[in-house]
Amino acid sequence: MSARVTGPFEVKIIPQDDKLGDGISRMLLDKQYHGDLDGTSKGQMLATGSAKSSGVYVAIETFTGTLRGKTGSFSLHHTGIMTKAAPQLTIGVVPDSGTGQLAGIAGNMTIHIAPDGRHSYEFEYTLTDTPLSH
Repeated sequence: MSARVTGPFEVKIIPQDDKLGDGISRMLLDKQYHGDLDGTSKGQMLATGSAKSSGVYVAIETFTGTLRGKTGSFSLHHTGIMTKAAPQLTIGVVPDSGTGQLAGIAGNMTIHIAPDGRHSYEFEYTLTDTPLSH
């Protein structure tokens, strides 16, 4: 059975120098999640595109904190495609990336950006109990 949590988050996107000159933008991500998903996330993003509102990005971030009181970490992978200003975004939990009380987590996240720039998330997940190793 899946569960769903929502809440706000802040993100700092820190551009990195384009030392390769390949037209791919590299950025560091620094996020703070609030609500039932409460903690920090660090990650990296690669992006490229045209000035005509089309492009793509991929990112990986690792969240550390609590999810409804359970402590641990897990990683998320992002694939974003913008075709003539029509966005498609897929964010999923990296399989087997959960640690601590979040071991066995799976799920998908949706990000919303309000007209004023505020960010929020919807996170639908399952958390299977994994037996302890002997």
